Amino acid sequence: MAPHFYNTLSGRVEEFHPLDDILVRMYACGPTVYDYGHIGNFRTFIFVDILRRFLLRGGYQLRHMMNITDVDDKIIRNASQAGVSVGEYTKRYEQAFLEDADTLNIEHPEIVGRATEHIDEMAAFIAALEQKGFAYRAEDGSYYFRIAKDPEYGKLSKKDFTGIEIGARVDVDEYEKDNARDFALWKAPKPGEAFWNTAIGPGRPGWHIECSTMSMKYLGESFDIHCGGEDLIFPHHENEIAQSESLTGKPFAHFWMHARFLLVEGEKMSKSLGNFYTLRDLILMGHKPSSIRYLLSSVPYRRQLNFTFDGLTQAASAVERLRTFQLRLQKANPPAGSNPAIAKLGEDTTAKLHASLADDLNTAQALAAAFDMVRDANAIADAGELRKDDVAPLLKAMDDFDAILAVLKDDDAAKVRRTVDWARAEGRADKISPATLEIAAAAETSDAAIEKLVNEMQAARKARNFARADAVRAELNQMGIIVEITKDGARWRRK
Repeated sequence: MAPHFYNTLSGRVEEFHPLDDILVRMYACGPTVYDYGHIGNFRTFIFVDILRRFLLRGGYQLRHMMNITDVDDKIIRNASQAGVSVGEYTKRYEQAFLEDADTLNIEHPEIVGRATEHIDEMAAFIAALEQKGFAYRAEDGSYYFRIAKDPEYGKLSKKDFTGIEIGARVDVDEYEKDNARDFALWKAPKPGEAFWNTAIGPGRPGWHIECSTMSMKYLGESFDIHCGGEDLIFPHHENEIAQSESLTGKPFAHFWMHARFLLVEGEKMSKSLGNFYTLRDLILMGHKPSSIRYLLSSVPYRRQLNFTFDGLTQAASAVERLRTFQLRLQKANPPAGSNPAIAKLGEDTTAKLHASLADDLNTAQALAAAFDMVRDANAIADAGELRKDDVAPLLKAMDDFDAILAVLKDDDAAKVRRTVDWARAEGRADKISPATLEIAAAAETSDAAIEKLVNEMQAARKARNFARADAVRAELNQMGIIVEITKDGARWRRK
């Protein structure tokens, strides 16, 4: 069954088929590396990651490209204020973004391209637009796109620009979202500003030309999917379409998919409101990366997500419930035999997961299917009706779930440890909460060492040396390890 996705360009849900057999060519707008990524950014990046994982799991091949915007107005301004080069300034934030992506189990695309590595190609793109009459050079050496030459301008955002003032221009990246003006393709340098020498003169690229140039270089003049946050629909993606299709005369991207930004405790995230959080802020407050990823993916990407700390606590509980169930299956040693109803439960759950995600990435339904299985399978196991052959289909369903949602691997402690080390190196040790330190402590203990202590505790219980058993259990607790005694034996997990 082919998946169905909402296409911003058409304004409806459509059946998706790649242009080239099973190869999906996909472009996703990446970070502008002038600061650490915030949770609104990462909601979009997790949406793209879920789409990527779903397509790969569905048998498609993927050629996924993401840009790194390492030159723009903010970057040049901030680098100048810091007294460093643009490259030196952006390097640390690019590295931080990639580390944060790893922390949230976001897979790396097949291709990552930096804007500054494609300057000459952007200049050639602009020269070709000028030759076709879609671009013009201003007196100061900047280049602009003629919006009036594109009769379809506005088809993505559904805005009406019939009354725009011809020749009016906008040349900065930070401008009003509702205004349409001839937009900058190339910006002539101002005194003391970083610039590149090219065939069209000195300067630097405008924001929009970066994505068109890089996506077309690596994915072709027409490709399957273009992703990003809803804030990019206008003007960024509208301008990408205008300049790309004006140059080639071909459709640019066939599917446009956009994630809604989130609210924080019911309000728009803003530094002035004090509700602006980077991923690292939340980890230093004592929240696990898996809980953050779960919450950011729990609401389907086209619906408004209200990020709350109560919701983050509930997400942590949900992840623990899933991990505990998976661990129960892995440690189970039930009697031989099979229960056909349980095998069907695992198979049906896998089918529901796929169907939910094929329905425009409905992650809420996918999560509901997983928890329905956990509830039903736990009830069967509690009744003593679980059999040896039943474990495999249930574990397969959990594996299928985690191949896309990616929250079950219990590696939070090591990731939190890395963030703690970063905070200390950056002089931010005062921001590290006791809860964060408790999570990080568990990373310092190997699985083998934990298993040895758990076995020692179990041996003491068997010998009815309960004082020793309790002492070992208390030691494990101090190490950040929770031990649960069940009829199937002892199970442990990291806090």
